[in-house]
Amino acid sequence: MFGIPGKQAVTLTPKAAAQVTKLMARDGAAGLRIGVKKGGCAGMEYTMDYVDEVDPNDEVVEQDGARVMIAPMAQMFLFGTEIDYEVSLLESGFKFRNPNVTESCGCGESIRFGDMGGAQN
Repeated sequence: MFGIPGKQAVTLTPKAAAQVTKLMARDGAAGLRIGVKKGGCAGMEYTMDYVDEVDPNDEVVEQDGARVMIAPMAQMFLFGTEIDYEVSLLESGFKFRNPNVTESCGCGESIRFGDMGGAQN
């Protein structure tokens, strides 16, 4: 696994943990699996799926009843990220505060990472 021993790969704000827990209960899911994939105008996009079981290769973060699994390919890109859940008049959803992002597009859906061994190409 990627990261620093004893430090969680990602953290959740109380609002994000409450939303993940609520959706896990509603859908009977084992947790929220997050990753990254190529796409979008800046080069990469976050992926999020509620899953029924934990993949043994995923890094698992449990916080306040919420369980988030990080796909192996995404671990180096997401380390140090804070996940929040925001509600506004026009939209609501999870927001990623990721220190590894060097650029994002105007819509906030697509991101670019600095040189991490060429993994983004």
